Amino acid sequence: MGSANPVTDAERKRVRELHAEGKGRNEIAEILGRGGRTISSIAKSLGLSFSRAAEVRQATEIRQADLADRRAALAQRLQDVAERELEKVNQPHTYFDWGGKDHDFDTYDAPEPTPADKRALLGVVATAIDRSLKLAPAEQDTEGLAAVDAWLKGMMGGT
Repeated sequence: MGSANPVTDAERKRVRELHAEGKGRNEIAEILGRGGRTISSIAKSLGLSFSRAAEVRQATEIRQADLADRRAALAQRLQDVAERELEKVNQPHTYFDWGGKDHDFDTYDAPEPTPADKRALLGVVATAIDRSLKLAPAEQDTEGLAAVDAWLKGMMGGT
């Protein structure tokens, strides 16, 4: 059973354009003066769908991909924090004090942070690495992760 008016290439092109504009099947049918079933058939042959579920699924996939990219970027920033703070562990450290009877502000440089300050820095490092790995898990390098974990725990005095 053929149609009295065969579908033209121009109509196929127009269906693609109107679909890309977000027009629905019935609206396209009205614009082109065709029946809804004909428009559905053309859309199917072009690999297009008027299914709202497909649109929602595609939008969800795009949002999930965007969130994954943002998590990866945040994981990178946390890794940067960990590396920056780790560099401070054995570097000269400036201490300051505000007080005394005259409320003087004093600073002095130490060759490296105190053990307590080293523990605090390593706590920041450990937290940043942990959060980074939760956002963007490492590639199944469990041996390397165990070694880093043991090293950090050793540096922090086993805590």
